[in-house]
Amino acid sequence: MTKETILIVDDEEDIIELIKYNLKNEGYSILTAEAGEQAIKIAKQSRPDLIVLDLMLPGMDGLEVTRYLRSNDQTRDLPIVILTAKGEESDIITGLELGANDYISKPFSPKVLTARIRAILRRRRKESETESEKIRQEGDLIIDRTRHVVTLEGNALDLTLSEFELLSFLADKKGWVFTRGQIVDAIRGENYAVTERSIDVVIVGLRKKLKHYAEVIETVRGVGYRFRE
Repeated sequence: MTKETILIVDDEEDIIELIKYNLKNEGYSILTAEAGEQAIKIAKQSRPDLIVLDLMLPGMDGLEVTRYLRSNDQTRDLPIVILTAKGEESDIITGLELGANDYISKPFSPKVLTARIRAILRRRRKESETESEKIRQEGDLIIDRTRHVVTLEGNALDLTLSEFELLSFLADKKGWVFTRGQIVDAIRGENYAVTERSIDVVIVGLRKKLKHYAEVIETVRGVGYRFRE
């Protein structure tokens, strides 16, 4: 089986070599770039399966690269894992809002980065195979989008529309981190009065109804929420 291709974008050669070494050992094909403009050119020409993107780049920084990739028809669906200096929560949030799929804070563990990449690519393959699937299951928790029903241990939960849509959205992207703003954009419709501030309230209510399954919704401190892998 042919492994996927990963594009590593960083202006530090030792970081590139560290990531490259670990990913090649996993069987991935590797492309590299040391600047934002170069990364965009390679992404458009070679269409890698995933991009590991440092935010601190000379010239065009990682956030600008992310913004461009998400606005271009050729690259809008490419998974992006951003690398950021530890503690730069604002950059993490901005990156996720622009469409990055996940993030790793520097200094980082190559094994953790490899595991995150493997998980994203696995989910991507699974989503391609089951795109039309309308039922999600996590143990005894079943989310049925077709019938608009969530059951826990065989009992239907009395969820509000916002609670149902929020739970379904997170479950559909299992393991991905989403900011409150992204969640609002995903679940808000004409009849939804949902704001970033109210997302926390919805989460609290949803967790109470999920009872001992409340832990499937994880809080990512300073960033947002995700559905547990």
